[in-house]
Amino acid sequence: MTDNNGTEKATHSESTPTPKPGAPLPSPSETVTPATETAVTPATESAPAGATAEPPSNETARPTPSESAGAATGKTAGTPKPSPAAAPRPGGPRRKPESPKPHAVKPTPGPAAPHPHPVVVPTVSDPSQWGRVDDDGTAWVKTADGERVIGSWQAGDAAEGLAHFGRRFDDLATEVALLEARLAAGTDARKTKAAATALAETLPTASVIGDIDGLANRLRAIIEHSDEAAAHAKEEKERTRHEQTERKEALAAEAEQIAAESTQWKVAGDRLREILDEWKTIRGVDRKVDDALWRRFSKAREAFNRRRGAHFAELDRERAAAKTRKEELCVRAEELSGSTDWSGTAAIFRDLLTEWKAAGRAPREADEQLWRRFKAAQDVFFAARNSAASERDHEFEQNATAKEELLRHYEHINPETDLDGARSALRELQEKWDAIGKVPRERMHDLESRLRTIEKRVREAVDAQWRRTDPEAMARAAQFRERVAQFEEQAAKAQAAGKTRDAEKALEQAKQWREWAEAAEGAVSQR
Repeated sequence: MTDNNGTEKATHSESTPTPKPGAPLPSPSETVTPATETAVTPATESAPAGATAEPPSNETARPTPSESAGAATGKTAGTPKPSPAAAPRPGGPRRKPESPKPHAVKPTPGPAAPHPHPVVVPTVSDPSQWGRVDDDGTAWVKTADGERVIGSWQAGDAAEGLAHFGRRFDDLATEVALLEARLAAGTDARKTKAAATALAETLPTASVIGDIDGLANRLRAIIEHSDEAAAHAKEEKERTRHEQTERKEALAAEAEQIAAESTQWKVAGDRLREILDEWKTIRGVDRKVDDALWRRFSKAREAFNRRRGAHFAELDRERAAAKTRKEELCVRAEELSGSTDWSGTAAIFRDLLTEWKAAGRAPREADEQLWRRFKAAQDVFFAARNSAASERDHEFEQNATAKEELLRHYEHINPETDLDGARSALRELQEKWDAIGKVPRERMHDLESRLRTIEKRVREAVDAQWRRTDPEAMARAAQFRERVAQFEEQAAKAQAAGKTRDAEKALEQAKQWREWAEAAEGAVSQR
């Protein structure tokens, strides 16, 4: 019987009794009763319509691939006892045959990713194309050399027997596919070749129904390509060894550079530890080369540690000298803490602070203690100076109040009405202003501006009076008038003499000088 996919199904008589648990599985060459074995359908077969899944009954399981490969005479010698959970109940859905577990693949040394485990999908073939089972149970297989008998089936009808021998072939095909996958993955080509050779030797007598010639060709291809794969694996191993050697050489060179040049001690030390961790992950380097590179790396680490130790020893000496210097600065600061020369001592403290920073760092605990000591002496001085400044600021506030009162008293000076009185009042204001003293800086501008306004008003009045009574300007205007009179007299004489042209010329000059005289007199009067 075949399903919709054309895959042959093994039928089971409903009258076939259920085998007892633990009953041995007879070989195909022996007479098999229906009570001792049932056929298991391939993974691609579908369950009969209307079939429901039931718990597995105590029926026998099909032979394993190793049993099929080892059957040279058609007998399943050493067939394991059937497991109750290995086969489905007759009439129920048949389980997919399990594929053999792939051999473990040993990972390649070094950081390179190991070859993955080969994943092989179990092969399911159509045994009806490659053999048959007669009604009397005789099983035949077709090869290039013709048909040959592989055994006898007495555990059911012919279809079940054909499916049984087909499954045995599928197990062999799955094992061959596993060998092909292992060869493609580069997993120990020598062992793969040996297994393929051993499996090829069993094919002529294998009790299976399937494309045995095709399987033999595949095994022959595996054997032929094993040497090539082994050579490729060797080249890959050499390439990996070369790459891993270059990695270690690069790490050793980096460590040597750090040992010779780096002054970033913490960063460099962390990097050397990272290099060591990475070094441990690199595998597959030739032992002699590995030992030589390790000596280079170890020597570089030791050189770095010596140089770092010398640096910190020198740093300890510098810190000891800094401690001595800072102790001297503390003594000087304590001597100056009682000074009342506020400006001069403040400048000295600034110089001491500059020296403190230039002295460098002392040991941590001593440095913190010395700084507290130095700052305490500094705080004593500046607290006293601030106290004195507070008293001075209070005095300046009083002075500012007195000057405001003084300004209010003298702001009414009017030089327009009494210039001499205004000048006298201004002198009195200036004398009292100077006698009062200093005021706060933020109020100085406002008070000084108000004083300058009064001074400017009096000064402008004095300047205006001086301009109005300027003797030089008055004498200049009088000279202009004299010149006018002279030219008018010349014009009169010329007119009397009948010299009209000379008279007109003299009158024009007189007119010009008259205008200049009037301008000079006007300038004096407007001052």
